[in-house]
Amino acid sequence: MVTTLAAFSLTALAIGCSSESPLTSGTGSMSNAGDGSRPDIDGGSGSGSDPRDGSGGDTGTGARGDATGVVAVSADTFLSSLGVNTHIAQGYNAHDYVAPLKFLGVRNIREGAENVSNTLMVHQETGVLVNLVSYCDLNGQIAAGKQLAAAGALLALEGTNEPNNFTVTYKGQKGGGAGTWLPVAQCQRDLYELAKSDAVLKSYPVFTVSEEGAEIDNVGLQFLTIPNGSNLSMPDGTVYADYANCHNYVSGNANVYESNMAWNAASSAKNTPWIGDGLWGEFGSTWLKHYAGYSEMQIATLPRVTTETGWDSTNSPGGQSVQGVVLVNTYLSQFKQGWRYTFIYELVDEQGSTGDQGLYTASIQPKLAATYIHNLTTTIADATPLANPGKLNYSIPNQPETVHDLLLQKSNGTFELVVWDENAKGTDAVAVNLGTTRTTVNVYDVTKGTTPTQTLSNVSTVSLTMSDHAVILEIPQ
Repeated sequence: MVTTLAAFSLTALAIGCSSESPLTSGTGSMSNAGDGSRPDIDGGSGSGSDPRDGSGGDTGTGARGDATGVVAVSADTFLSSLGVNTHIAQGYNAHDYVAPLKFLGVRNIREGAENVSNTLMVHQETGVLVNLVSYCDLNGQIAAGKQLAAAGALLALEGTNEPNNFTVTYKGQKGGGAGTWLPVAQCQRDLYELAKSDAVLKSYPVFTVSEEGAEIDNVGLQFLTIPNGSNLSMPDGTVYADYANCHNYVSGNANVYESNMAWNAASSAKNTPWIGDGLWGEFGSTWLKHYAGYSEMQIATLPRVTTETGWDSTNSPGGQSVQGVVLVNTYLSQFKQGWRYTFIYELVDEQGSTGDQGLYTASIQPKLAATYIHNLTTTIADATPLANPGKLNYSIPNQPETVHDLLLQKSNGTFELVVWDENAKGTDAVAVNLGTTRTTVNVYDVTKGTTPTQTLSNVSTVSLTMSDHAVILEIPQ
């Protein structure tokens, strides 16, 4: 049975900030399974409700905080957005994943349908939920999905992985790659229909295929539901998914380390300085053939997930230290800009590929990225959803364009104001105005550990020297 927690929406993030507000409520015209409405992140008619969202009762302190100011987001909601790719289905030792997942504090893994008993063991030991992906083996995916759902371990069902790189055969027809994508589209349509017609699985969200921007023929995978009057290779009204899915790797395609890489990779904008496969190139105008998808207004409110993003600690610039700060920034930037789930690729080096994108080495030793993520999740740790977070009357005057902020609140009322800089070339002096005198402010640095680097008393402004990573201002209530 799916339990629902505090409702999550794209507009919630637009108010969980100070001067920067990249998201607006929008009114796009994305349609859903027959009801003509956008498939909202918190579910609704025809769409899968989210196992991490909803209205399942708030046992926290409620809206404790200032009378006016920025509305926070539940810390539990942010933590529930964090995921990582594992490779149990490919035969790697699932027991090796238990301690790393506990250390990281992420709540979701992306896995295949094979070796599901081992995946269940990892869920039982760590509590992670599973985004289940396959290569058009729908019988296997649906069966594994039911098994995971029965154990309370299922997060979502995902369409086929990168059909531009890994062709599929569906009902005897080869699809993807440089050939027709019609079998890929038919498989995705059937996955959605099978899930939504099942008494158990209908409650879970379905994600699109990844790299739909590479479609050769216009089968409409750049839509969640093909709009009326489209006249594409698949019929108008074909429903594919509840969430758009991207592999917007923060490392991009240029092999450089520049300022605001995580922020720009998470952007839904048509034009961004980041070079990679972003939301616009998959669902606005497909990056290969430039097939039209959603408008800029529509795409701003498109329900979205990232099932792969990453940074190679050997082949990308900067080594482990840059990998670490960039990936923490990625989790933060993605959530701030409306991505409901973000899965880093990958947990362990050299398992899904030959590179060093893992948070752990091939010998299961934590890299700096694992430590920095642990420091973040430990500092803001909270397992209780907060249905009505409070307000904090703060601001960041003259906020540099590389400095971003996200206001979270724990169930005990404590505010966790995360401020991160993505300045790859220097430092920024930032003054956080707290609106009034605060009795105590604990300052944490994700690169330093899980204990405060400073504890300030009776302050109304906190001065920070920022560079390339996140700090956390903890303000008890």
